[in-house]
Amino acid sequence: MRTVQKLTLDDARIMMAGAEAKATEIGVDMDIAITDDNGSLLLFQRMDGGRITSIDVAISKAFTAAAARKSTRDYGVAGAAGGPAFGIHVSNQGRFMIVPGGLPVFVDEQIVAGIGCSSGTPNQDEVVAQAGIDALMSHLG
Repeated sequence: MRTVQKLTLDDARIMMAGAEAKATEIGVDMDIAITDDNGSLLLFQRMDGGRITSIDVAISKAFTAAAARKSTRDYGVAGAAGGPAFGIHVSNQGRFMIVPGGLPVFVDEQIVAGIGCSSGTPNQDEVVAQAGIDALMSHLG
């Protein structure tokens, strides 16, 4: 048997604060979702100007990153036409995202969460997600 680390709601709040601060810094109101290690939603926030159409996208990016243990950017490459995972975007009732902005969160090589951001460009979404991870890692020391 092994011991697994779990993300707490307080941990998710730290990630959310870091992601929101970065979104504010770059001037893009985001939809930000944080899931636990199996992709179940823990925390969601839509900033005042976050797109309503991006709510499901952010949640699905976080789900994909956690459940697949890989960034959604990586799946965008593998899931492209002719790629080894072509068609994966229709799996899990269409929740599997293949655009940047979803990142898995590892602590001591164990998956503990997924974070997904949407409303900016794919690169902006990913930068904001990474800021959330960086905030958690800084807090953990």
